[in-house]
Amino acid sequence: MKKNFVQELQWRGMVYDMMPGTEELLNKEMVSAYLGIDPTADSLHIGHLVGVMMLKHLQNCGHRPVALVGGATGMIGDPSMKSAERNLLDQETLRHNQECIKKQLARFLDFDSDAPNAAIMVNNYDWMKDFTFLDFIRDIGKHITVNYMMSKDSVKKRLSGEDREGMSFTEFSYQLVQGYDFMYLYEHENCKLQMGGSDQWGNITTGTELIRRKLGGEAFAMTCPLITKADGGKFGKTEKGNVWLDPARTSPYTFYQFWLNVSDEDAKKYIKIFTMLDQEQIDALIAEQEQAPHLRPLQKALAREITVMVHGQQEYDKAVEASGVLFGNATSQVLHNLDEQTFLSVFDGVPQYTLDKSKLGGLVLDMLAVDTDVFPSKGECRKMIQGGGLSVNKEKVTDINAVMPADLLLNGKYILVQKGKKNYYILKFEEFSTMEGNESTRQLKVAGQIKRDMAEIIRSKGMAAFDGALVTVSGVKISSDLAVAKVYLSIFPSSKTEGVMQTIAQMSGSLRGELGRRVAKQLRIVPELTFYVDDSLDYVEHIDELLKM
Repeated sequence: MKKNFVQELQWRGMVYDMMPGTEELLNKEMVSAYLGIDPTADSLHIGHLVGVMMLKHLQNCGHRPVALVGGATGMIGDPSMKSAERNLLDQETLRHNQECIKKQLARFLDFDSDAPNAAIMVNNYDWMKDFTFLDFIRDIGKHITVNYMMSKDSVKKRLSGEDREGMSFTEFSYQLVQGYDFMYLYEHENCKLQMGGSDQWGNITTGTELIRRKLGGEAFAMTCPLITKADGGKFGKTEKGNVWLDPARTSPYTFYQFWLNVSDEDAKKYIKIFTMLDQEQIDALIAEQEQAPHLRPLQKALAREITVMVHGQQEYDKAVEASGVLFGNATSQVLHNLDEQTFLSVFDGVPQYTLDKSKLGGLVLDMLAVDTDVFPSKGECRKMIQGGGLSVNKEKVTDINAVMPADLLLNGKYILVQKGKKNYYILKFEEFSTMEGNESTRQLKVAGQIKRDMAEIIRSKGMAAFDGALVTVSGVKISSDLAVAKVYLSIFPSSKTEGVMQTIAQMSGSLRGELGRRVAKQLRIVPELTFYVDDSLDYVEHIDELLKM
């Protein structure tokens, strides 16, 4: 028996408002209903998912979903509940975005079967591109009064905004264009229902009014609530921005973790909206959550269902396995199985050190206490090894004379160091062979010894006044601490000390204050400041000269 679409959405909390007669229409016949999708990016983000899930439920209940990509309206910009105009897109970009969006929607909707309710995707640019301005204002504009358009909340909000900038005629006309979309689909696709977020109500009803006035027809509107978080924060945003469906923008692991970490209160709401689990299954999960909230069954089910729907079972399994690397007792093999994107997502925010690949094969002690500042001294590193507190790629280091061979590299460039239970560090190995100049490429080789020499000289002078409050100065404190900078000393064979200083100043552009004595006394650096060294000169002598200035 076919489900009642309206009742299905209502128990899930997905209906904000609808026009009278909507449910009766849906119960009487197979209805074609459309929802507009903003094509301003080549990926959907989770803010789009409520509307997408409405389309999915619509099809699941035997009706026909129409996904409208706003190629024409995307060139204008929707003023609904926005405080400023958007950037307008060119046709080529919009077409590319449309194709990407359709691929993502295909994970939710059936576009390809021969079923009568198979989904279709349309682009309003196709019917707007040949519509002249004079034809539009004659055939469409005359049916909707300015008073009617001014009464819409989205228009009132922009006109009464604190910035007093008002809105352009382009944006003011948006509701007419969207209204014409509805009328076009009503005529050509027998589309009698438009759905959208609650902020779209004014635009949608402009369409129903246009259909009534121009065609004498009857069309309907339904909106869903705008999703919020229990703490009042904006749904779908993280510190890094949107949570995207495109795995290249948001890794499946990060996507999975987003849903896994929602609050209990939000999980109760989201699992109804973003999954296809039925009411009985969800009620059982809510009861289970109340009995054992620490086990987080709601969040786990939510994260599983939506990750599988968006990325597939295999990526979900990888995300679960990756979660165990940081929060469980994962093995070295599990670590090696992670792709680079997932590995970096799991250890996002962990201190990273960039080293020359020539260091591989060297002693663990040197790498962690001299080349980097994972440990302040070799003595501290030895104690940690002897106490069983040091792991490399999830394997305990038991020998104080252990080395770091190249076969430890994860994805060909990383080694994971764990100090104690919770302190992680990433060593990233690169070939320091070339550097791009403004006009030419200089072939430079980085001498690792220079970092140790420089560190020792600075230590001997008791100078450690760097931005970032460095407690000790070591080669990698200088070279790789992401909170401070990536710094190597750049000295070219033909340079005198003065030339060296001038060259460094020109290269960095970010060094604050004078060089010279401040190199030893209060060298101030910012992230991404990078110096290099040519190994064909007597760098120790030049460092001494540098520090004496």
